[in-house]
Amino acid sequence: MDSFEWLQTVLFFVALLALIKPFGSFMSKVFQGERIFLSPILIPCENLLYRICGVDKDLEMDWKRYARAMLFFNGAGLVFLFAILLLQRFLPLNPQKLPAFPWQLALNTAISFTTNTNWQNYSGELSAGYFIQMFGFAVQNFLSSTTGIVIAIALIRGLVRRKTSSLGNFWVDTTRCILYILLPFSLIAALFLVSQGVVQNFSPYKTATLVQSTRYDKPRMDAKGNPLKDAEGNTLKETITVKDVTIPMGPVASQEAIKEFGTNGGGFFNANSSHPFENPTPLSNFLEMLLMLLIPGGLTYSFGRMAGNTRQGWALLAVMLAILILAFGVLYHAEANGNPLVAAFGVHGANMEGKEVRFGTGNSAFFAVATTGTSCGAVTTMHDSLTPIGGMVPLSLILLGEVAPGGVGSGLYTMLAFVIIAVFVAGLMIGRTPEYLGKKIEVREMWLSIITVLTSGILVLVFTAVAIILPAGVTSIANPEAHGLSEVLYAFASMSNNNGSAFAGLNGNTMFYNLLGAVAMFLGRFIPAVAVLAMAGALAEKKYVPPSLGTLSTDKAPFAVWLTLIILIIGALTFFPALSLGPIVEQLTMIR
Repeated sequence: MDSFEWLQTVLFFVALLALIKPFGSFMSKVFQGERIFLSPILIPCENLLYRICGVDKDLEMDWKRYARAMLFFNGAGLVFLFAILLLQRFLPLNPQKLPAFPWQLALNTAISFTTNTNWQNYSGELSAGYFIQMFGFAVQNFLSSTTGIVIAIALIRGLVRRKTSSLGNFWVDTTRCILYILLPFSLIAALFLVSQGVVQNFSPYKTATLVQSTRYDKPRMDAKGNPLKDAEGNTLKETITVKDVTIPMGPVASQEAIKEFGTNGGGFFNANSSHPFENPTPLSNFLEMLLMLLIPGGLTYSFGRMAGNTRQGWALLAVMLAILILAFGVLYHAEANGNPLVAAFGVHGANMEGKEVRFGTGNSAFFAVATTGTSCGAVTTMHDSLTPIGGMVPLSLILLGEVAPGGVGSGLYTMLAFVIIAVFVAGLMIGRTPEYLGKKIEVREMWLSIITVLTSGILVLVFTAVAIILPAGVTSIANPEAHGLSEVLYAFASMSNNNGSAFAGLNGNTMFYNLLGAVAMFLGRFIPAVAVLAMAGALAEKKYVPPSLGTLSTDKAPFAVWLTLIILIIGALTFFPALSLGPIVEQLTMIR
């Protein structure tokens, strides 16, 4: 990296680390019901909502009731979003008169936004009107991110409470999360983005005439969206002459803020955060990366504060950032060295194909690891254009369960599941009953942790195998051999881990991928979520065991190293064969 990129990277981490403690402390106060600076304004609003909805804020729930409320809440949101997608042509705020979504695409999209995945098999500016963008997608950006956060808070309560079945009240946690955390900070972020040039209006799309017309060859498609070919297998093309362009408009800034802050990732436009109306300046790019990492990082401090030992939270944050920085280093090195096949034609230097040229290789690489280290899925770089090893980095971050630092809430509760596995394995090695935060870790907690950690991995491997065996899956692959496998593997990794970014090159808008992807997103979100709540309930009922000389210290560097190794070993044992057949083989082919 040049000196300017080094300076940007250092300033970014300084800003992030400076914000984690105050923001994490703020979130812990919100969920513990402590008074904060927003209380005089928002407590009356909060109490009014409870009265309207008939919620008793003093009534707490056990894990089963908490899980039922969570599933009902998300189910209702899914049904509402599915319905308005099917009824789009009858809805207001649709200046382009866009038609309804086909039912299988509507189902995939509704599940995608409800599960905090935001996988998009459609082009935003060509498919979704302003009503859908605001009352459908933006609303679910708030609700789905809230779900992940409150599940993490419930698990923290399970770890710190003793001999009780109560984990809090789902409706109270949800209300406070939206009112005190997501809405105020998203409003501030949206105003800042508007100041940088992100559009926010209800104007119809604009048409501009080009100074000079241009032509390009476009593949001809059949009714299913697949390229037509002649008898010799060559793709049929047609020449398109472009004399003017359509410039899309819309209420972008309000959705862009929560898209990043809630690690949602669904772009208002098809180009996502590489679009100048979503991410116009280096300062907006800096803010969007910071928003992605702020809640996942801040929750580690919230965890430490609620547990009464902030070193526990700092230890988890150290593991998360160590993996993230390592991934950034590998990705940047791979892209900065360029592609030897291109260099053979006399073009040397960094691989800039598919990169965000406004921000350079360093910022493009860091945005890629930030969006896949979290569950965001927003992109400024076409991941399909990365070198094979470069492309393996964001893929690997997703496959590790997105714990570096992970999505809002989901990153922390997945990391805590890894912690329980690490403590359990360490206990077996030293011949002692494992303990964590004064709670004995037994068979039930171990099984629930395994379900939390491995559910998405099983879905990825099974669904990828199905896709590369069945003709319906193979026909959507644009690139053959190892790269085609990487595209399919990335797609199901992204959907099963609720990331939402795409490797591209794969036509996902087919009946096969819409339906199978919907199943992957739904199971990948709610099986671990229910397992985490069950684990929280089991831990809350346990009595406190005071630490002794044989207790493993989980807030020190040796345990942090051990936890990092456990994460990497589980990831390698699960996915190394698949990665060997995809990006690793492609890398060897490239340098052959």
